[in-house]
Amino acid sequence: MEKNIHQGRNVKRFREMLGIKQEALALDLGDEWNQKKVSMLEQKDVIEDHLLKKISGVLNIPVDAFKNFDEEHAVTIISNTFNDEAFIGNYGGTYNINPMVEIIKLHEDKIALYERMLKEKDDMMGRLEGLIKNKKE
Repeated sequence: MEKNIHQGRNVKRFREMLGIKQEALALDLGDEWNQKKVSMLEQKDVIEDHLLKKISGVLNIPVDAFKNFDEEHAVTIISNTFNDEAFIGNYGGTYNINPMVEIIKLHEDKIALYERMLKEKDDMMGRLEGLIKNKKE
């Protein structure tokens, strides 16, 4: 039994995964588009090929993804591939990942810049306080 793929729902899923609002997609699709039209598009079972190509270009997602992605099938593959015994790299290893540590790693450069700016501010405040103190004397 072949299952029908809801192309509009797939457009919505990929758009949401990319963090793009309907209004933004409408702007990228052209002047004749608006949020309501994108909403109606996402309700369609089948979307015309020329339109899928245009959406594909905007979202940078292959047309085949909209035509073939089946969430139930993907969940089945994932659940059959990764189970309680699944591991990667470290045989029998335990992985405890703290999401905050991962976020900090992603933003280390920004944190270092912020810390440097704070130090420069403190140095400047010290110099200004010294100037004010010298001025009073």
